[in-house]
Parts: sequence; C-alpha cells; structure tokens
Amino acid sequence: MSKLVPCMWFDGDAEDAAKFYVSLVPNSAITHVQRNVADGPSGKEGSVLVVEFTVAGQPLVALNGGMKMEYTHAISLMIHCDDQAEVDSVWKAFLANGGHEERCGWLRDRWGVAWQIVPKVMFEFLSSPDKAAAARAMQAMMKMVKLDVEALRRAFEGKSAA
Repeated sequence: MSKLVPCMWFDGDAEDAAKFYVSLVPNSAITHVQRNVADGPSGKEGSVLVVEFTVAGQPLVALNGGMKMEYTHAISLMIHCDDQAEVDSVWKAFLANGGHEERCGWLRDRWGVAWQIVPKVMFEFLSSPDKAAAARAMQAMMKMVKLDVEALRRAFEGKSAA
C-alpha cells in the first residue's frame, strides 16, 4: 500500500467516477470497494462508501462523503500522454462523459475535478537548456485549449505555424 494516496470526495457517485477514471489509460483498475456497514451521512447500509483504484498505477481513493464538495484548481490530476493520439483519446473521453475544456491542456470532468492532459514531450521542451525554445513552447501552450504536440514542436523549433 502506498503511504500517500489522494482521496477524492463525491456525493454518492464515487464508484461511477472511479469506473470512468480507470477506463482512461492502461495500468488502471478498481482494487477494492468498501460498502457502508450501517446507515450514515455517506449513504444507506450496503451502499458504496469508498472505492480504492489506480489510474496509470497511481493509487487513488474515491469517498462518498455525504454532501457535495467543490473542487478547485488548487489541486489537479495530470495524465502524462505518450503522444498526440493518447492526448486526443483521453481528452475525447472526458468530454464525452460530461467534462468541459479549459485552457493550457486543462479540463474539468463532470464531477468538477481538474485534470491536466499533457504530452510527455512538453516537459522536454520546457526543461530544455535552450531557454528561448522553451519560452516559445510555453507561449504556444498558453494559447491552446487541448495541447497539440506538432504545434508545440514547431514553436519550440522556431518554425512558423503551418
């Protein structure tokens, strides 16, 4: 068991959220569902209390807390995508499931959780010793909604948008 496991608060639909999250990327699964042992603020006896799951190997917990809580951008979950196809696939899945786009590779899922869908190459660009190239990639990213690997690469390389 991991020593640090983020716990996400839901109002009755923790299991639905966990099922959706594990559908996004490989190496994801629901590992345990704990049901309420008695009626309480989080639901009736036998209803789902806690769902333990992993997304891309990262352990997470979804808790049915008994009331709606709002998520903020103060914490978000980031999915490092291998390529544009994975960015597109994950992005599309969020939108098809009631999510909405924000900017700079961020979106909100239907429960209000903030996610960042980021191609791994973005971190290579931003950590480049070529500060001007890194700055161009950052400036390009700031103008995007969903991140576009080729447009980021062109900006990084100092090439005009084709």
